[in-house]
Amino acid sequence: MIEFNYETDFTLIDEEKISNWIEDTIQEEGFRLGEINYIFCDDKYLHKLNVEFLNHDTLTDIISFDNTLGKLVSGDIFISIERVRENAPIFNTSFENELHRVIIHGILHYVGYADKTEAEKEQMRNKEDYYLNIINN
Repeated sequence: MIEFNYETDFTLIDEEKISNWIEDTIQEEGFRLGEINYIFCDDKYLHKLNVEFLNHDTLTDIISFDNTLGKLVSGDIFISIERVRENAPIFNTSFENELHRVIIHGILHYVGYADKTEAEKEQMRNKEDYYLNIINN
């Protein structure tokens, strides 16, 4: 089950389409959907979590808390809409595309992809691009 929660003045345009895309991604990666909660918030909300839980005093676009057990994907994914909005032009993309990238980025972490090294970052970006191509067509 995928739930979308809103802690800021924002709502997804097509929750069902995005839910189906996320579930298809999970299945294509060889996993099963458990319970995933997306929480869309502002910078202040996410910064507080970043300091409290990760001891990072910085702004970020996403924080995910992974509760995946074996092949059952579950977790809470917090996304700062403010950060996504500001990052989109920096990365020369639309808000919607950047939002989709961040949405699927959390899922890719849950199914085992990392982004600490340059090689891992490249693999993560390639996977993001692959799944973005699917939702954009």
